[in-house]
Amino acid sequence: MWRRSSSLRRSPACWKRSLKRSMKASRRKEVRTIGHEKWIYVHFKYGIAGASSSHHQLSKDNPMAKTLVIGANGTVGSELVRLLTERGHAVLKATSKPVTDAAREVHLNLATGEGLAQAFAGVEQAFLLCPPGFAQQDLLLVPAIDAAKASGVKKVVLMTAMGANADEAAPMRKAEVHLLNAGLTYNIIRPNWFMQNFNTFWIQGILEHGKIFLPVGTAKGSFIDARDIAAVAAQLLSSNTLDNQEFDLTGSVAYDHDAVAQVLSQETGRSIGYQDIPAEAMLSGLVQAGVPAAYADFLVLILGYFKAGYSERTTDAVQTILGRAPKTLAQYAHDYRAAWASAK
Repeated sequence: MWRRSSSLRRSPACWKRSLKRSMKASRRKEVRTIGHEKWIYVHFKYGIAGASSSHHQLSKDNPMAKTLVIGANGTVGSELVRLLTERGHAVLKATSKPVTDAAREVHLNLATGEGLAQAFAGVEQAFLLCPPGFAQQDLLLVPAIDAAKASGVKKVVLMTAMGANADEAAPMRKAEVHLLNAGLTYNIIRPNWFMQNFNTFWIQGILEHGKIFLPVGTAKGSFIDARDIAAVAAQLLSSNTLDNQEFDLTGSVAYDHDAVAQVLSQETGRSIGYQDIPAEAMLSGLVQAGVPAAYADFLVLILGYFKAGYSERTTDAVQTILGRAPKTLAQYAHDYRAAWASAK
């Protein structure tokens, strides 16, 4: 997902107070749109929406490197935990929920700072991102970077969003600059909009009406599969070859949403379409679905950047880092086709 001032979300990108305690994992609202006979359905779930042969030097000296993963239960984080575990990392999952496995989990609330020092204690590497729902991402990420440095963490991989570096005053860019100046070994990855948004954040319109409802016109996006993002992060945390570099992550092809709908239709055997809607209708739907007003404004803002064409660019970063092409939209749709099984 492309975010100029911050993903979403993809990725799209942190809900206020974890979006009212994660909005009980999901929330659905119906909103009558201005000037439309259709209903907008907005569905949110908390957690927004081939390696090379050169492994990290720690593979000899410390094959069980202790790696902290923030956002470990999210779309990217959960896959990253799996991949790092396969590679032999001792993974520590940060969670804002009560810890059930002290050997593999640590309590951390980025919104309040509770547990920061404890989370990074004894950690050699860390994967950082800002949970969704917070428009001022630097207020969460900067203290985390400081805690990592104070605890002696050797390397940090920070995930922001494509376009975050377009404005030096943007909150995510402030966090990036703070990491750049922290004196730590780092990588910054900026993914474009996640393909997985279509089976999470934008799914309800598909399920109820067979429609993707978004205010983006005919603009194209080089959507990226979140599994590729996790694979990139795992490689960067397992190798020092590309240390201290920044990467914009995209798919290899840019699609408009009519084309996305066509691919989803082909893989599901159902008729799925796309309907452009006014930005005001999107904003109203988000707010009535329980999204904090400031974050709803932010989401509509970045969807406006999508509509302006800022998400169309493609890069070869995934190919460079993983030695293979990014997953295609058709691959994604095939793998997740069960998510849209009940679409009309």
